[in-house]
Amino acid sequence: MWLRLAALAAFAIAPCVHAQAPSPAVPLEILTLDDAIARVARVHPDLRLFGPRTQALLAEREAALLRPALRAGLEVENVLGTGDASGFRQAEATLTLAGVLERGGKLDARRTLAQARIDALAMQRETQRLDLLADVARRYLAVAGARAQQAIAVQDIAQRRRTVAAARQRLQAGASPASVVLTAEAALARADLALARADHQAVAARQHLAALWGERAPRFEIAATDPLALAAIADANELAELLDGTPELTQFADEHRVREARVRLARTASTPDLDWQVGVRRLQDSGDITLVGSVSLALGGARRATPAIRVAEADLAALEMERESRDIALYATLTDAHGRYRLAQLDVQRTRDDVLPRLRRAEQAAERAYRAGAISYLEWAQLQSETTATRRQQLDAALEAQLALIELQRLTGQALVAMPMNPEQGTTP
Repeated sequence: MWLRLAALAAFAIAPCVHAQAPSPAVPLEILTLDDAIARVARVHPDLRLFGPRTQALLAEREAALLRPALRAGLEVENVLGTGDASGFRQAEATLTLAGVLERGGKLDARRTLAQARIDALAMQRETQRLDLLADVARRYLAVAGARAQQAIAVQDIAQRRRTVAAARQRLQAGASPASVVLTAEAALARADLALARADHQAVAARQHLAALWGERAPRFEIAATDPLALAAIADANELAELLDGTPELTQFADEHRVREARVRLARTASTPDLDWQVGVRRLQDSGDITLVGSVSLALGGARRATPAIRVAEADLAALEMERESRDIALYATLTDAHGRYRLAQLDVQRTRDDVLPRLRRAEQAAERAYRAGAISYLEWAQLQSETTATRRQQLDAALEAQLALIELQRLTGQALVAMPMNPEQGTTP
């Protein structure tokens, strides 16, 4: 359940509109987000660790179900003394069997506590799984972001090359100095550097992603993605209603049962156990066999149990305040993430619809004007830099929105965006 949920809890996967890196000589595996999630869910130690923990709790439950052990004993009296008791003629040997009769429901209380701890561990595992798979989505997004940076750098290089070519034409025509060509070539070199930086960033992001399943030399490329694809989501108040079902709050119900069981176990200590002993005694002097027995009961058990009961009850009372505090923190985080998503979504949409189209038209007009000698190189270059900076700003806003969306879905435990099936990738984004 959570595996599929985390797959939907990532960012929208759609055909990438940017230029892609050239294919290597050896085809690389195409890794979808679902593939990455499946690998992590299968091998990550944080999830496999719950197996031994479960076995340990099961063993503790078996121990809790055991009744107090019986004790066998042998007592010898009236030996190695003085006078008539100096030998074994007056010796008395007693063979005993002793035990403890538990009272107050101690066995049931231990059983309830052990089972409650096992049940709570299951929800802890789901919480850990959701956190881990959200980390997978964030690292996968980092790879997609690096690829988008590569695409922007490729576009910038294409712009700068046109500028260099135009500057050389004007230099040959005697309409512009050599310094303009050198400046244009320097701008092209900076664009090449940005692409190299994006290449290294993409490699590092893939290694960071592959480290989650222990792969040291990743041989994969992620599926075609478009981080700029941002879907509409519900209002913050609607999302807040989903918080009650999130594992981070659901586990408080399990913890409540655990602490209630501890209170019950502490209260059973106020009822003292009954120690009993039976046996047979042989009188050495006469050779007779007698039956002996004893019963004992500890006094003051209720007074001694009171501090432990108060501690357990205080822990139980504090749990409700802990849940309330966690609820407030989750709601604050949810509203912050929701606000960041909506703001970034607005930036991406307005940049795509209003800003970039105007900048592209302005750049095209500036190129024509420069080639005609109507404007200087600096005016054209400034427009190119502005266009590239706007694209990067748009990408940063989109990545911020995607991170906020991942956080929203981790908090609510719900897939807020259901994307259609991608026939090329064969997976639901």
